[in-house]
Amino acid sequence: MKPREISHIALAVVLLTLVAGLQFAIKSQWNQLIYAFAFSTIIIVVAVMSKKFVAYLLDADIEHEIWHTSAYGLKKSQHFKKPVPAGLIIPLLISIVTLGQVKFSALLTYEARALKYRSSKRFGFYSFKEITDWHHALIGGASTIALLILASFAYLFPQINLEYFAKLSVYYAFWNLLPLSKLDGAQIFFGSRILWSVLATITSVAVILSIITV
Repeated sequence: MKPREISHIALAVVLLTLVAGLQFAIKSQWNQLIYAFAFSTIIIVVAVMSKKFVAYLLDADIEHEIWHTSAYGLKKSQHFKKPVPAGLIIPLLISIVTLGQVKFSALLTYEARALKYRSSKRFGFYSFKEITDWHHALIGGASTIALLILASFAYLFPQINLEYFAKLSVYYAFWNLLPLSKLDGAQIFFGSRILWSVLATITSVAVILSIITV
C-alpha cells in the first residue's frame, strides 16, 4: 500500500474509534476506549483487506481514501467548488449530536483499476482492460460479507464478551451499504442491484437484531 492510502486508513481507524468510543468517554469509562480502538482497527483492516483480496483475484488494484464528496443536493449545480471530507465531518457530527448513540461509520471509499497485465492475461494484449461494474460490485460486497461473517463469529462466543464488537461490525457494514457517492453501497448498487438488495436485507436484519438485543 502507498503511504497516502495507509494514512487515510489510519485516520479511518481513529475516526471509528471516536464514533465507537464517544459514549464511553461521556460516561468517563476510559478503559473502554482501548477496546473501541482495538475493535475499530480490526474492522477497518478486515474491510480493507477483504476488498483488496477480491480485487487481486480479479487482477485489479484498489486504493482507499477518506470519503470525499462535492454534491450537497440532487441537481448537478448543487455542488461544492472543492470536495469536502464527508467521511470526517458527518460521522463526528452525528456522533456528537446523538451523544454517541448513532454510530454512523461511512468513512472510506475506494478507487479500483485494472492491472496493466489484466488485458493480456485474460483477453489478449489489445483487449479492453477496464474492470466492469459487476467487478466493482464484487469488490465492494467483499467487505460487507467479511464483516457479517466476523460479527457472526463474535456472537458465537458470548463467553468472551464480543457482543459490542459484533454490533460495531454490523453497523459499519450497514452504513457503508448506503448507495451514495462513492461508498461501497453505490459501487454494489450500480454493479448489481440484486447483490445490493440481498446484502442490504441481511445487514438490515442484523442491525435490527443488534438493537433489540441491547
